Amino acid sequence: MGHAHGGGMQHRGRLALVLVIAAVVFAVQIVVAALTGSLALLADAGHVLTDAVGVAMALIAITIGQRGRGPNARSSYGFHRVEVLAAGANGLILLGLCVAIVIAAVRRLSAPVEIDGGLVLVAGAVGLAANIAALLLLRDGARENLNVRGAYLEVLGDALGSVAVLVAAAIIMLTGWSQADPVASLVIAALIVPRAVSLLREVGEVLLESTPRDVDLAELRAHLMAVEGVVDVHDLHVWTITSGMPVMSAHIVVDDDVAEMGDAQVVLGRIHGCLCEHFDLEHSTLQIEPRGHAETEAHVHH
Repeated sequence: MGHAHGGGMQHRGRLALVLVIAAVVFAVQIVVAALTGSLALLADAGHVLTDAVGVAMALIAITIGQRGRGPNARSSYGFHRVEVLAAGANGLILLGLCVAIVIAAVRRLSAPVEIDGGLVLVAGAVGLAANIAALLLLRDGARENLNVRGAYLEVLGDALGSVAVLVAAAIIMLTGWSQADPVASLVIAALIVPRAVSLLREVGEVLLESTPRDVDLAELRAHLMAVEGVVDVHDLHVWTITSGMPVMSAHIVVDDDVAEMGDAQVVLGRIHGCLCEHFDLEHSTLQIEPRGHAETEAHVHH
């Protein structure tokens, strides 16, 4: 995940343009698939439709997350996590598409259908050109936002799928081997699965409030312990609200010399400086405690 704390609003224009491109490509491919009977092209069209749905969900999620970013009594962090839910739905749609493609391809392998390779070749070329344009539009945002990354990965896989369609069409035109079409559709399904699983795994980590992969909890604890005035750290937690929005909470045990509120504020300032400089943790909740206070707490997570 990157560090886009703005909820992905800056990527909305490019996502909208990618959505238009995907809609046009889908229309072209679905018409040609109907005319030629190409399963590979139909699978690629289905994937493009999933791209369009994913981008549309990302746009909706970013808009809702931005407009609802203000906390309230029911949602203390606003609606930032809507983006994560949208990305999870997108991953599930991808997996469902794979199952449908595999079932149809297995049937087609045992009962080949004649394919017009020339039309499939043209439609595949249109899809590849559109995918390349979309990749260029989404490349920068993919480093910063989970939903943009999901859309980028889908388009990348779809570009490879378009290549598979082109290869299948060329084989059919040159050799007449019509089974190349369902084989290409299986290749497209194989390209989709790893990306869907990866996206769902990352979404799961956010929803389970796992420690972000780019945060070493032991290193973080060591940095906190090295701050002047700190003698111990417990109940240390780091999790992610949405892409680029990590948060942290911890109980900080301070030295006996930290007896006044002014002294505690100095220690807090040092800690916040350390967190922002070394870990990009701008949002943190810290409880300052004297020695021995931890023993009075019922549940302490070391």
